[in-house]
Amino acid sequence: MSTSTAAAVPAPRTPPDAQPAARWTADEMMTVAAARSLRDGQACFVGIGLPSRAANLARRLHAPSLVLVYESGTMDSRPAELPLSIGDGILVESALTVVSVPEIFNYWLQPGRIDVGFLSGAQLDRFGNINTTVIGEYDEPDVRLPGSGGAPEIAASCREVTIVMRHRRRAFVERVDFVTSVGFGEGPGDRERLGLRGAGPQRVITDLGVLEPDPETCELVLTALHPGVAVERVRAETGWDLEVAMPLTVTDAPSERELATLRALRTVGES
Repeated sequence: MSTSTAAAVPAPRTPPDAQPAARWTADEMMTVAAARSLRDGQACFVGIGLPSRAANLARRLHAPSLVLVYESGTMDSRPAELPLSIGDGILVESALTVVSVPEIFNYWLQPGRIDVGFLSGAQLDRFGNINTTVIGEYDEPDVRLPGSGGAPEIAASCREVTIVMRHRRRAFVERVDFVTSVGFGEGPGDRERLGLRGAGPQRVITDLGVLEPDPETCELVLTALHPGVAVERVRAETGWDLEVAMPLTVTDAPSERELATLRALRTVGES
């Protein structure tokens, strides 16, 4: 992957059934892009929120055999509505089977049997490390966050990780305040040194574009823009000197089918 600080951006490749850019939101573009990254037949460890929405969208569109695994122990869940939490009963009702939480982690996740893990966070740094623990100093934080849950094990053991989060300067930082989930640590060789099984974060999908790790430095590089987004805007919302891949691509706009299916998804209890 070659990089440049002055990349020329090609014209967007817009599919015939796509709508004009003003017809979808940035979150919808991010969710569609995240759903497209999933392949049919994969086993996907899903979190609540944007990751769950994207995974359920993928299963309804191009990946009907996508296996959704939730931390609570539900396997191959096919919920008619989006769950409110990992403990939502709709996941149990629609699952192929339900196992204990220790079995999910000890038998399925840690041995590397899960293809892709979807994660998000409050902070992300240039090496793909995630913070969901504290903002500020650990002993006297400015904000105390929900914590790790199963994210460290997902980041360590899934064959690959996709991170989905909104692109804001306060979140995309040079160095996270606390490493909750390891991406590439301090750079090349850190995952191997720590004995982490998985390949780490292979893509970061935001509401502005897509970042991927440079194969040599492991630093996140901008590889794609969403339609209508400029490189300068992405750089302005990034807390490090963001490199740009050459060639820099532009994400396909959402199709009518993708938008209609996404907008039809409802969360449990939502009218």
